[in-house]
Amino acid sequence: MNLSVSRLSCSSFVLWLLFGVVACYFLYPPRERLKFGIDLVGGTYITLGVEANKAVHNELLSLSSTLNRQLKRGDLPMPISSKADKHAIVFTFENAQAALSAQREFGDETDFFSRVDGSTVIVTLADEKIKAIEKWAVEGTVDVLRTRLNSLGVEEITIARRGERNIIIELPDVQDPVRAKKMIGTPALLEFKLVDYIGDRPAIASNKEDLLDMLDGEVPEGSSIYASKSRSTERGEYYLLQDYSEVTGRHLKDATPTMSQSMGRPGWGVSFTLSREGGERFGDLTRNNINRRLAILVDGKVLSAPNISSEITTNGEITGQFGDKEAKELSLMLKSGAFVAPVTFEEERRVGPSLGYDSIMSGLLACLVGLGMLLIFSIFYYKLSGLFAFFALIYNLILVLLALSWFGAALTLPGIAGMVLTTGMAIDASILIYERIKELLADGESVRKAVKMGFANAAEVILDGNITTFIVGIVLYKFGTGPIRGFAITMMIGIVSTLITGFFFLRSMFDCILAKKDVQNISI
Repeated sequence: MNLSVSRLSCSSFVLWLLFGVVACYFLYPPRERLKFGIDLVGGTYITLGVEANKAVHNELLSLSSTLNRQLKRGDLPMPISSKADKHAIVFTFENAQAALSAQREFGDETDFFSRVDGSTVIVTLADEKIKAIEKWAVEGTVDVLRTRLNSLGVEEITIARRGERNIIIELPDVQDPVRAKKMIGTPALLEFKLVDYIGDRPAIASNKEDLLDMLDGEVPEGSSIYASKSRSTERGEYYLLQDYSEVTGRHLKDATPTMSQSMGRPGWGVSFTLSREGGERFGDLTRNNINRRLAILVDGKVLSAPNISSEITTNGEITGQFGDKEAKELSLMLKSGAFVAPVTFEEERRVGPSLGYDSIMSGLLACLVGLGMLLIFSIFYYKLSGLFAFFALIYNLILVLLALSWFGAALTLPGIAGMVLTTGMAIDASILIYERIKELLADGESVRKAVKMGFANAAEVILDGNITTFIVGIVLYKFGTGPIRGFAITMMIGIVSTLITGFFFLRSMFDCILAKKDVQNISI
């Protein structure tokens, strides 16, 4: 019986050792297995410019559509034409009386004001509204970039606003800068636009010149010519589409890659689900335009223009002869959201480690010196048990690095500081356990009972101290950015690994020693 207990106790310790060996195997070489922050390894520095004026223009188009619907509901004369120019919309009517009736219907609001000039009504956005749109354009683009590039929130990708219309992005240790730039520069704007008709036929041609000939050389106001992404002459390459889109990617709820039938052949596509508002808009659009062609565009390129055969609400599919990789990237782009306004690359440069090689080596040297001093202190004060505590500390560091690798988190110098902090806490846990064991031994308890009760009695104190620190880490992670989040995530992982090594790995070493024979004393 004693022999089986001994084997069981030692087998637990052996399993921990095997797990540690496997963890070290997966962490080697660390340069390939771990991500490092830009302060340690350098990276790519990109400055983007946000064309906020395009966001203002889109707002004007949306307002123009809303006001036109308002006139239609009020059974008032409709404008002959409407044109969005800079910060205003110019509605042209048949006569001054019709313009006056429309202006009364529009009125003045906090976001815009209107005035009559002969047979035209000029609707101008308020200055406060323009500033709010421009601010939203930059901040909304920052949010989209964070979703795309920093989906887990731990990669240490710095995305921040600079000035009124610029955004800076720091990509640490980028392996594929071309793909990163593609993700950054892709607007991923999904739009559904009706194809205009010339007489009773859709305005589609195999080249732009033929389409212009069909239009007598002049593109109607409120419409534009769009090219097809797939150069398929069977479907036509150029389309005359309405400028304004009732349904866009902003109404998108979800997008997933899926197998589809494109031009009668199986291939990859993207299935999408619209929000409630988007479903209502899409339902109205398709219900009122049965047998018309509806173009599906991504970033201004027509992917397909199917015929509307029935009402469609919240679910649909985008086809366009995608490969599996293209379908996955498109679904990711669409889910992350479209840019509020187009972006331009203002500056791009490679940067070295911001701290400098000497600073990095000094920081790592300080960590090694700290570990060495902990080893000396542990052995001097607790003898063999102190060596056990140091082994638990090293095991703790292995678990932290393994978790960072598993979650794809970047290791920065603040993150290393978090590791050092949790290392000190790990030693603190061992000290609490050891001091309790020494107290029990001084009271005359047997070694086995003292060890058992020492771990049990110290557990509550250790848990209390680590839980409160973990809560602080959650707060730092929630409200912090950049290096602060790196410090927080490393500290929280370190706290969990401290509890694991303190309660299980350290205990397994004592169980293995005590299970071999009737131990009368222990080196502590």
